[in-house]
Amino acid sequence: MDRATARIIEAVDKKEPILLYGDYDVDGTLSIVLLKKAIEIAGGNTSHHVPHRLREGYGMRSDVIQAAAQHGVKLIVSVDTGIRAGEVVVCAKELGVDVIVTDHHLPEAELPPAVAVLNPNQPGCGYPNKNLCGAGVAFKLAHGLLERTGLAQARLRRLLESFLKLVAIATVADVVALTGENRAIVKQGLAGLDKTANPGLRALLDVAGFQNGAAPNAGQVAFRVAPRINAAGRMDTAQDVIELFSTQDLDRARVIASKLNLLNAERQKTEQDMLSQILEQCESAPIYASQRALVFAGAGWHRGVIGIVASRLVERFHRPVFVLGIDEERGEAQGSGRSIPAFHLLNALESMPDLFLKFGGHRQAAGLTLRPARLEEFRERFNVYSTTVLTAEDLCPQYEADAELSLREWNGQTIADLFAMAPFGFGNPPPTLVVREVALPVAPTVMKEKHLRFRAVRDGATLYCKAWNWADRIGEFPVQAPLDLLFMLEDDGWDGVSASVKDVRSGNPIA
Repeated sequence: MDRATARIIEAVDKKEPILLYGDYDVDGTLSIVLLKKAIEIAGGNTSHHVPHRLREGYGMRSDVIQAAAQHGVKLIVSVDTGIRAGEVVVCAKELGVDVIVTDHHLPEAELPPAVAVLNPNQPGCGYPNKNLCGAGVAFKLAHGLLERTGLAQARLRRLLESFLKLVAIATVADVVALTGENRAIVKQGLAGLDKTANPGLRALLDVAGFQNGAAPNAGQVAFRVAPRINAAGRMDTAQDVIELFSTQDLDRARVIASKLNLLNAERQKTEQDMLSQILEQCESAPIYASQRALVFAGAGWHRGVIGIVASRLVERFHRPVFVLGIDEERGEAQGSGRSIPAFHLLNALESMPDLFLKFGGHRQAAGLTLRPARLEEFRERFNVYSTTVLTAEDLCPQYEADAELSLREWNGQTIADLFAMAPFGFGNPPPTLVVREVALPVAPTVMKEKHLRFRAVRDGATLYCKAWNWADRIGEFPVQAPLDLLFMLEDDGWDGVSASVKDVRSGNPIA
């Protein structure tokens, strides 16, 4: 941190242009926004580069560094990327450009030869929170930099509280563990969203359905706010996100937010079409118990939604899954993987690095590029590796209930007590509860052809339930038959608090 802040202050004093090199997702773009603001407050001059997902892909590129050097850039600060960009950093040094790497992804054996590397996951780093997202690391750098500028403490505190709103959104969106410091960041940051002066953030919350004075919870950020930010990088260019959060023109902010809203709708349709194609493949080529890891590939599949589709398939098949789009013109297959708790994706890829043009990621999510001719080999080796790691039990979804609930206990005080443990998300899920021998007085209602909504009753008490993506399992909810329900508490912002069903089974006859 000392080396990083000192080099930025040197660049400010010498009036050197600083390039911020980010990523196209929520974490990367919001990292740029907050660090750009911090450096400008310190008196610096910044530009930024956000890769185009389809044309450039993930990670730092030497041609971008070369172009920056030609334009007089002497310092590059990476955000949410760079920890595996050793060759690119060497290229920068040869061009006389210093690099500060800020990242949270797992490093390779050798760190990039940068002026400073800020990453809690690098060897020897004593920082206690290893789960910061990229924006969390960028926030630390912004804090360290502004402290050295001699800002009044009251103004520094206001700035940090403002930055925390963006860091909270990025922390939820990047699915890092909501424990320890991350939980504090999200709790504090989301609480501030009930009042925001940033025109872009205000416009984004408006199109996501949150009127002024209403702050979304972590679940609502994950499903309603973050997807609209991500839609820019997935379907078009993430440059729109930087402009959205940087403009002071509310009308312009509303135009960009509306565009993101439309892009998100386009993303949803593209995702559903790809998922349907994959499920049709599964009908013609069934998945067997011996296949403990899956790879799906198709020509022209939109790389912007591949990661989301992989997540959906993990939910359906409870196996590690890679989904790859084949670009025949470039001669590449590129895509993303998602995993189950028992399987470390990056370890799997590192066991077969000879297959890939490039790869990276962490335990639960990873990306890769390889030649299409090696797809079948990757499918076979990925499955063979998985058989050495995963047992048959690992492939069966298992839920452990935190508590058994009587419907008579389902009241305002119980709900308030449960929500006191929020914010909920990865690493800090809402409590899993079970109710036994409830009955449905009427059949479930199907919502948007995908979801179920119904009432469960017992002893005169009622539990309002939703079952997301369970429309094809409506037969498991017979009217008036006793059922045991496993669920989590949810407030989706539309219908208030309800039970989000995770599993169901036939109960014992009601006495």
